[in-house]
Amino acid sequence: MTIRFVESSKLPTPWGMFVMHGFSDDKLDKEHLVLTMGDLSGNQPVLARVHSECLTGDALFSMRCDCGPQLQAAMHKVSIAGRGAIFYLRQEGRGIGLLNKIKAYHLQDCGADTVEANEQLGFGADMRDYSILKPMMDHLNVHALKLMTNNPRKVKALEDMGITIAERIPHQTGRNPHNAKYLATKKGKLGHLFEDESDA
Repeated sequence: MTIRFVESSKLPTPWGMFVMHGFSDDKLDKEHLVLTMGDLSGNQPVLARVHSECLTGDALFSMRCDCGPQLQAAMHKVSIAGRGAIFYLRQEGRGIGLLNKIKAYHLQDCGADTVEANEQLGFGADMRDYSILKPMMDHLNVHALKLMTNNPRKVKALEDMGITIAERIPHQTGRNPHNAKYLATKKGKLGHLFEDESDA
């Protein structure tokens, strides 16, 4: 594993003051972040979101997905708790990259769903690698998470790496007319757990 810690700094946000920790993956030439709030030491599980980068949703306010609202909701929940971490992983487009995601969006414009579009481009439905999390968590001395996610595959991937998931916290927000098919595919083909269809 080639993940190394670089530096930390304060990050004031509308949800309060976070500390931003920068990590470098020298092997893949990628940079990752963890936003933390409060004292993460001790044995209590840490409220956490493992969020894969989505430039279109996080920064450009795209309504094709629920990523931007999920990120903001996670920051809000951590600020309310006063203690937590958001792992921001640079794995755009479920790991296929920004330009390939645009190609996938074009295929979706022509009728494919997200899984079909990825497969037509020669990729798996989800190409993300969560192994980069372990050295980041070790650096922060975090061993157990209360994970904000609807994705049981993410829970299993982290547990398979030896990370304790003390609790899965449903994290549903951002449904709109433009992402209804996207969310239906998440549930039907990727097994995401949505308790309330009106707010998935």
